[in-house]
Amino acid sequence: MNVLWIFAHPEQRSLAGSLMAEGLRTLEALGHEHRVSDLYAMNWKAVVDADDFGASPDERLFVGAAQERAYDEGELSADIRGEQEKITWADTLVFQFPLWWFGPPAILKGWFDRVLVQGFGFGIKGPDGRTLRYGEGGLAGKRALIVTSVGARESGFGPRGIHGQLDEVLFPLLHGTFWYTGIAALPPFAVYGADRLTEAGHARSTEALRERLRTLEATPPLPFRHENGGAYDEDLVLRPRFAPGLSGVGVHR
Repeated sequence: MNVLWIFAHPEQRSLAGSLMAEGLRTLEALGHEHRVSDLYAMNWKAVVDADDFGASPDERLFVGAAQERAYDEGELSADIRGEQEKITWADTLVFQFPLWWFGPPAILKGWFDRVLVQGFGFGIKGPDGRTLRYGEGGLAGKRALIVTSVGARESGFGPRGIHGQLDEVLFPLLHGTFWYTGIAALPPFAVYGADRLTEAGHARSTEALRERLRTLEATPPLPFRHENGGAYDEDLVLRPRFAPGLSGVGVHR
């Protein structure tokens, strides 16, 4: 299996850095190939602008159209093309980041904005003219795992926790980014109380990550509904016979 590990933490000498190092050792021991995109070490540019597409700064920038044209014509900036090549190579993507303000750091959001361009990750139509998204799309067939560290205690991210259940907090990534582009989202892996972890807690977290990676190929993805599977009507609303009487992000599973 080919694994691309996207690391979005500013400090390698951190809990996150040690978990990545152990994760990569585990993948090697299991016989998997891996590549790493360490976004802070790469000084990754996090903002979309005309330079991404070879566009003239004197012309109005229509981002979606510029993305697709530059992708089709091979004119995306070299850093974007390099990340797209890694994605194409990979079977599984691991996104590791600290949970800051209930989402990933800005540098990783910028990676999604700049790399998953129209024509590559989305905006693709099937032979019948249907838009391929939510289970289909440019990255269908790949899998993604979030590895995150959280300062709060685990109970606060439970089903009735004040912060919201973790997979629902991460719904914009799991469903709106991964599943939208066709990537099957795996249940996220989280280390809680990360800023006050004891040595014993660190050891438990490291072993838990090793176990997740050992079972990576066999782990069932989150069972999100396919857009084109008949569950949604022409207005993209879930039909009444599915999850009757319920609402919220949970109905899309």
